[in-house]
Amino acid sequence: LGGDANRWRPHLKTAKLLVAMQRIREAGVLQAKCATTLELETACQAGFEDVLLAYPVLGPSVQAVMQIAERHRQVRVSALVEHAEMVAPWRGSGVGLFIDLNPGMNRTGMAADRIDEVVALARLINEAGIRFGGLHFYDGHAHRFPAETARELVHAGYERLLRVVRAIEAVGLTVPEVVTAGTPAFPHAARCQVLTKVGLLHRVSPGTVLYNDRESLSLLPVDAGYRPAVWVLSRVVSHPGGDRFCCDAGHKTLSADAGDPTGEVAGHPEWTPRHPSEEHLPVDVPAGSGLPPRGTLLWLLPSHVCPTVNNFDAAVLLEGGMIRGVEPVTARGRAAPL
Repeated sequence: LGGDANRWRPHLKTAKLLVAMQRIREAGVLQAKCATTLELETACQAGFEDVLLAYPVLGPSVQAVMQIAERHRQVRVSALVEHAEMVAPWRGSGVGLFIDLNPGMNRTGMAADRIDEVVALARLINEAGIRFGGLHFYDGHAHRFPAETARELVHAGYERLLRVVRAIEAVGLTVPEVVTAGTPAFPHAARCQVLTKVGLLHRVSPGTVLYNDRESLSLLPVDAGYRPAVWVLSRVVSHPGGDRFCCDAGHKTLSADAGDPTGEVAGHPEWTPRHPSEEHLPVDVPAGSGLPPRGTLLWLLPSHVCPTVNNFDAAVLLEGGMIRGVEPVTARGRAAPL
């Protein structure tokens, strides 16, 4: 991002550790986004000055966010809305609101082509005396397409987004920020000037890049210097027969949501981790190549590191080949119920 820390609003669902969040903050990044109230609380404790809870906040979660914002008045806290009925509960809370737009991922957000409705919602937020934070446009579906197709998709999405911004400005409102791009769209967003060339603050929100995993490394430019920073230490526990062994890294350890293979074994690209059960990870090896002895320690690179981090109570910090400490995974799981 040209060395501009103000362009990165990292998603902290990956970081999870207070110590990791503090490292980002110490690097000069003042803003972040998150998905849970526990992540929001931890981000405020880490010293971020501006945190967006980028998830539809409804029911008791509204009260929880308000309480966190009250405890951390020095932090600019914001939430997402996608419909007029979601605005009223935030009146008088001091929490700002971003409008969530659907870029085609069809997960959350209002349709970006229904410009009149987006403008009406922006006006409602303003008239309610609530700080209008800007637009949230998560184009995570970019990973489903080849790189060139994804680039065209992402850039076309920002052209549509610019039309929305212009329509909001036409009624006398300012769009302070546009947030796009998790890790899948990040390489394309970083090179796109559709929004920045007209003076808009365009922030991108990749979070997986902090640690990286098998999937994100396949999406990022090979010459960009990204490396994996999180590994799962596992042990070979069984030789069930044939060309397969089993280690103690089931889906309660190594996230299985990315499909088969769930990861890779460091130093052994020819070995293939298969779909795990709760506490068992079967690994296939090439025919006749032999199996590692029972008790062998293996470093596993997850295919999807974000939920993997959430599976552990603590993380061992390694630097320069030495153990520097053990840190709690601070934002793991959920906050206590109200």
